[in-house]
Amino acid sequence: MRPSYKGLWIANVLVGMVLAAMNLQAAENADYIIHARYVVTMDARHRVLSPGAVAIQGDHIVAVGTPSEVSERYTSKHLIDRPNAALVPGMIDTHTHAPMSLLRALADDKKLDDWLLHYIFPAESKNVTAEFVRWGTRLACLEMIRAGITTYTDMYYFEDVEAETAKEAGVRGVLGQTIIGFPAPDYKNWHDALDATEKFMQKYAHDDLITPAVAPHSIYTTPDEALVAAHELAVKYREPLLIHLAETQKERDDSLTKRNLTPTQVLEKLGLLDGRVVAAHAVWEDDSDLQILLKHSTGVAHCPSSNTKLASGIAHVVEMLNLGIAVGLGTDGFAGSNDSTDLVREMDLAAKLQKVTRMDPTVLPAEQAFEMATMGGARVLGMQRDIGSIEEGKKADLVTMSLAESTAYPLYNLYSHLVYSAKSTDAQDVFINGKAVMLERVVSTLNAPEIYKKAEEYGKQISASVR
Repeated sequence: MRPSYKGLWIANVLVGMVLAAMNLQAAENADYIIHARYVVTMDARHRVLSPGAVAIQGDHIVAVGTPSEVSERYTSKHLIDRPNAALVPGMIDTHTHAPMSLLRALADDKKLDDWLLHYIFPAESKNVTAEFVRWGTRLACLEMIRAGITTYTDMYYFEDVEAETAKEAGVRGVLGQTIIGFPAPDYKNWHDALDATEKFMQKYAHDDLITPAVAPHSIYTTPDEALVAAHELAVKYREPLLIHLAETQKERDDSLTKRNLTPTQVLEKLGLLDGRVVAAHAVWEDDSDLQILLKHSTGVAHCPSSNTKLASGIAHVVEMLNLGIAVGLGTDGFAGSNDSTDLVREMDLAAKLQKVTRMDPTVLPAEQAFEMATMGGARVLGMQRDIGSIEEGKKADLVTMSLAESTAYPLYNLYSHLVYSAKSTDAQDVFINGKAVMLERVVSTLNAPEIYKKAEEYGKQISASVR
């Protein structure tokens, strides 16, 4: 007996209901789903999805696509809908000194050697303690989160305390314990500093947010023996080595006079460039120096605000990028060299400095400058498999940038807006390692009024100490 039309219709409906139920059951639960007007992936093809969506599960990204594509695979109780925002990779600061936020604007408009020797080093010797580092890091992390920075690279003292504090704030950090050739606030000699660095590396060897590093300050403040020992430690634990390199003409001239070698040639001769090395500044480099950096896959942290404010010079960024050297952006901290942790400003300045020094407006276009703040920074740190772009399987370090301000109207080119028009205060929501550390400009991991109060107390103390 043939089934009736009505029976077939009922059967089809039932089958459809079953399939729909199966699809609902098949859709996995995500911790967050974010919808945005744009998703700027910074993947290999630099895809920009409009509209776009991202699903987060645990600490990583599990889906990237259109809102309908993501909703077919994932559901979530936490849906963040940003129809007038761009979802971008978290920005990466490849060189800073976070606790120095408490020394902001202490000694501006000085030459680097004068600033260091007569103002900063004396102020640090009188004031820097573990608690100073804790509160300075809190202030810096608050500012970084609000500026859309999700990873920062630090070189300072009491790095174990800074690591604890950065983790409390939920910020990803590549944190380098300073090795220097004179008594420092934390360790009175470089041997003790290296012993402590080894323990620091062991403690944070497999941390989800902190990458421990060793940070010999420079060739002019750290003895060769200490430089070599620091490198051996970095290689032993397969962790980064951070160092200031060729920042000023004086550094280069002194090195040529005393050693008949450029600063970069000194590092190569000592064997320091073998391994995972981040060279901050690299301003005074000639063609042969750049070939050395390329040969050793050394990453460069370009700090345009610092280099201009201290009149250190302008790095050959276009040449570095054309050679294939990994170049990221750094703020270089607060005291004297920058006074801000604003990577949006660094993108803008980096692009414009390269254009005006070459009298060519086509060099370092906005898209390339934005890459320096994201995937470029990840490559510098050797972390490109985990951060720097919005791709499935990568860590969920994400920022929504509001497009609701007057500077976003009309919007012809998204990269141009993000580099030349946007402000760091456009950062609306920040996710780091899958955690929402800021929603609608409210930072949930730090107590801003308490931090401001403590910073004022330190300000009075520091002012009194340097009179």
